[in-house]
Amino acid sequence: MDPLSEFLSLLKPSSTISSGFDATGDWSIQFGDQHHQIKCYVILSGGCWLAVDGVGNIVRLEQGDCFVLPRGLSFRLASDLNLPSVAASTIFPPARAGGMVTVNGGGSFSLVGARFAVGGNHADILLEMLPPIVHLSQEAERDALRWSIERMMQEVRSQQPGGYLMAQYLAHMMLLQALRIHLARDHQGTGWFYALADKHLSSAIRAMHADPAKNWTLAELGETAGMSRSVFAERFKAIVGETPIDYLSRWRMLLACNRLENGDDPISVVAPALGYQSESAFSKAFKRVIGCSPRQYRGQANFSSETRPVPW
Repeated sequence: MDPLSEFLSLLKPSSTISSGFDATGDWSIQFGDQHHQIKCYVILSGGCWLAVDGVGNIVRLEQGDCFVLPRGLSFRLASDLNLPSVAASTIFPPARAGGMVTVNGGGSFSLVGARFAVGGNHADILLEMLPPIVHLSQEAERDALRWSIERMMQEVRSQQPGGYLMAQYLAHMMLLQALRIHLARDHQGTGWFYALADKHLSSAIRAMHADPAKNWTLAELGETAGMSRSVFAERFKAIVGETPIDYLSRWRMLLACNRLENGDDPISVVAPALGYQSESAFSKAFKRVIGCSPRQYRGQANFSSETRPVPW
């Protein structure tokens, strides 16, 4: 499994279809903390502005544009960002498949798409590895997503047998296609996601993911990347933001989180499977990365509630 596929498998995105909204006139809507949510939408008609909390760039969205908000940050959509905004919760009911909300009577702007609830107590760590905004505005980029979007909306509207599951698969295709296109187009960012676009660093990342239990050295990883040890270490930290060994340790802990949440293997089995010779060494590394002991994490996972539903 390639690193992006493995990453999304750990994130466990499950889609809840929200067909969209139709607006006209002056409007500005603030969408609060999208806790453990990824949103993926397309503009069907008109245009608006998108402002995401903590992100300096304001994005202009036009008919045909697609955008993905992978980190679940609060954001605002508006016909004019100078307008006072209203909270989305005051005008949008809980999302439902095929639902379409009208603002000011509608008619000049419309948007449709999907949202993804992501599972796991470690989801926040995973979401931080994705870019805050993916904006697809080129015609070729939009064409790559158009079939998935149109087919998904057809499934939502027609309510055929198996339509819900089909729409889920199509929504996943939208998310993957958007991330692929963004990765192929934009190589200038920093972070794990952008390292996947670097042919040298991605080779080392694939190797670590393929055998996370191996006692990797910088020299071995540098050789896998086709670079000297020192050049590899410097480039990896500059792009990913941490050393290769720190990245390996964090990835091991994310794999451990998944096993602790979804399996019943004792820690004495999980530790060596991820490259640790003793439970104490594993527990120390786990607490350093995750913030609690493996046993505490498993206990919290067993008693945690499902992801809180977010209205739009």
